[in-house]
Amino acid sequence: MTGHAAAAERSSRIMLVDDHPMWIDALSEDLADEGFDIVAVAKNGSECLARARATRPDVVVMDLQIPDPDGATCTEILVNEFPALHVLVMSASGERVDVLRAMKAGAKGYLVKSASKSELIDGVRRTAAGDAVFTPGLAGLVLGEFRRMVNEANSHDEAEHALTSREIEVLRRVAKGMAYREIADELFVSHRTIQNHVQNVLKKLQLHNRVELTLYAIDQGLHDPSA
Repeated sequence: MTGHAAAAERSSRIMLVDDHPMWIDALSEDLADEGFDIVAVAKNGSECLARARATRPDVVVMDLQIPDPDGATCTEILVNEFPALHVLVMSASGERVDVLRAMKAGAKGYLVKSASKSELIDGVRRTAAGDAVFTPGLAGLVLGEFRRMVNEANSHDEAEHALTSREIEVLRRVAKGMAYREIADELFVSHRTIQNHVQNVLKKLQLHNRVELTLYAIDQGLHDPSA
């Protein structure tokens, strides 16, 4: 890890939401050991909303099965209020209905709690960088559903697919998991310019967030690292 990446990681402010104190304690300790700043924890939906609003974390690690409002509802509320907030769901469930509900609520990714300690920590790190993170196997599930939704949405209008060459360059790099600032540095433009390109692509493709954009790019074969 470069010094710049390490500094960025250390500055990431993390909130943990789970109704199992032992799980929160263990994950909090592991993340703190890696240099993350744990700014808040919550055991139910009402605490989650209040403490997230008070502390403004960069990443919320969210369990779905928390007392009302549940994790998906909290995710949707917080992402709408704070568009820059990244939510990573960590759940004991790998069921299709739970995964899709979390993603439609606006979560950046979904990991099952049976993942290894290193996978969980790496998932938080990548989420903080803006990546879409999935437990192996779940990405295919989400991609299949996403492909169906895109095909339905685009069946009557192909004009929206008219991306510029620069937009395709940006999309390729998004698909490779690069952060916006990394893309900006590589293409010798400003971070704001990359944000504008991404917003234009989202509008043209009738997508809503970076997770959907990444899945679209993968579906279109734009994720080839050699591309």
